[in-house]
Amino acid sequence: MPYIPHTEEDRRQMLETIGVQAVEDLFREIPPSLRLKRPLNVPKGLDEHRLYGHLRDLSEKNVDLSRVTCFLGAGIYDRYIPSSVGAVISRGEFLTAYTPYQPEVSQGLLQTIYEFQSMVAELYGMDVSNASMYDGATAIAEAAIMATYVTKRRVVAVSEAIHPHYRQVLDTYCWSMGIEVRGLPAASGATEDLDSLGQDVAAVVVQYPNFFGTIEDLGAVKDAARRVGAMFLVSADPIACGVLPPPGEFDADIVTGEGQPLGIPMGFGGPLLGLFTCKREFVRQIPGRIVGRTTDHEGRPGYTMTLRTREQDIRREKATSNICTNEALMGVAATVYMCAVGKNGLRSVAESTVRNTQYALQKLTEAGGKQRFKGKVFGEFVLDLPRSATAVRDALLAKGILAGLPLGPYYPGMENSLLVAVTEIRTKSEIDQFAAELKSALAQ
Repeated sequence: MPYIPHTEEDRRQMLETIGVQAVEDLFREIPPSLRLKRPLNVPKGLDEHRLYGHLRDLSEKNVDLSRVTCFLGAGIYDRYIPSSVGAVISRGEFLTAYTPYQPEVSQGLLQTIYEFQSMVAELYGMDVSNASMYDGATAIAEAAIMATYVTKRRVVAVSEAIHPHYRQVLDTYCWSMGIEVRGLPAASGATEDLDSLGQDVAAVVVQYPNFFGTIEDLGAVKDAARRVGAMFLVSADPIACGVLPPPGEFDADIVTGEGQPLGIPMGFGGPLLGLFTCKREFVRQIPGRIVGRTTDHEGRPGYTMTLRTREQDIRREKATSNICTNEALMGVAATVYMCAVGKNGLRSVAESTVRNTQYALQKLTEAGGKQRFKGKVFGEFVLDLPRSATAVRDALLAKGILAGLPLGPYYPGMENSLLVAVTEIRTKSEIDQFAAELKSALAQ
């Protein structure tokens, strides 16, 4: 139907009905100092042809992976995506699907989510999975809050080797809930001071592998948590679990993660996919959605959302979670990816990542870098350089290499440290070129 704007009389009647005199009265809660008192500087409209040209010019100001070789990771990774992923998620049934509140008309999407949950739970070695969270950061924050509900304690101990962005989100969530966050140092590249945990700690939270690429000793962390009666929480890379023992084998209570490596493009930072799994005994406390498999009155299999209260959606003051939805389309992408590569394929991806990482570590240290943290790594490592990591990154970017993440802004004293990521799709020639350009940049 055509769009018909409100007349002045329409506006007057609506304002009168809600009991205000002018539209401005609707914004009286906003301090005057924060209100815009001038017209927006909006340029004149363009025709479609000129608009596309303008958008193309803007897009070319970005650095994209068609023009550079990516060694940047830090939570989002340049990995192989089978063409089947895009073919499936672009179908209208998935691309435009809405919340499956009516299972009788949503069986396809519900079954996909159920399969997603099943595979994620198996990958992490856990009992149950939800239908996903917004991203890895919100998943770990929700896990910490869930642990306080279960233990009735108000302190979470968090490794400083967890992704800094994850810790920022966790701090914000916990601040709003009145939960204390205590940091566990990681000056050696792995979590330290586990003996300092107190009896008031609800959960110990670590990352596996951690932000520096180091593979944490989950057995030691679990033992430390159990000594004080705390829950054991892990944020795990799903690809790494293709070769590493899953956190479930270490008796983890809750395992979360970022699902972007499972067939989701880097996309300038999103959208992402939060993974969330836990032991069966905590299923009633799990945030977000859960899809279950059942049978109808004729015995036929069917799927429906289950084991969660409507408070998550409509009675927010009684909800146990800040998230009442899920990243369904990205969950479908991850499901297609895991089906396409299969169990052996996922192991192959992980093993290729290990080989490429070790080769890159060898060549980059020969080029003048130095591995900062000793120990086993997966997919990433920290390289100490004889000059500013930011300057080196900028110099290599001009050569078509996205070298990694300078760590100075996140960790004081690490201004010369560069976090380098290597995935299964990096080639020997790309790594050799990186090493050669790094050697040249350090010689200047």
